[in-house]
Amino acid sequence: MIYLSGVVRPEIDGSRKDIGLILTRRMGNTPDLSRIPWAADNGCFAQGAAFDLGAFLVWLGARAQYRDSCLFAVAPDVLGNAEATWERSRPVLPQLMALGFKAALVAQDGIERHWVDWAAFDALFVGGTTRWKLSHHARETVAAAKAQGKLVHMGRVNSERRLRTAAMWGCDSADGTFLRSAPDINFPKMIGWLDSLHREPNLDFSQ
Repeated sequence: MIYLSGVVRPEIDGSRKDIGLILTRRMGNTPDLSRIPWAADNGCFAQGAAFDLGAFLVWLGARAQYRDSCLFAVAPDVLGNAEATWERSRPVLPQLMALGFKAALVAQDGIERHWVDWAAFDALFVGGTTRWKLSHHARETVAAAKAQGKLVHMGRVNSERRLRTAAMWGCDSADGTFLRSAPDINFPKMIGWLDSLHREPNLDFSQ
């Protein structure tokens, strides 16, 4: 399991391969990504309809030299709507691949009711509303993605319980903004989550 912080911190320097960064175009930070596992998020969660595809592709292309350390780049999505997400993502997924990045589709509420073109993307990003994200539908979607050989990522993971849930389901990575507040306290705490997960991967915190 790799934890990708949505907050850039100097402690995230590549010394641990289970800690990296998830970046958006508007973050403004320019860390050295040559040694740090990272992912490129589209920023749609915050931007919504204001998302600028052209600017996102330019920003991503400017980081093409770091694509080997990039786990995935996320195609644009629509919160809570799987059908609208697919329509928005479908033409962009091949553009991300053309830039040399692994393309991620965001799983949103209702994806279980739709046919999934697994060949169209490399990674599944478990998004959606919190209620859906923790549902059996989301868990079954993760299992289906893993059966297809896809990398699976869970978004908005800001507790040890949520991190263990992601790991138990078979997710390869997770992200969150846990380090946004009190990083001097929360960074060691996050290290503790990961170390505990490595020592006892089957400890059930989901209840």
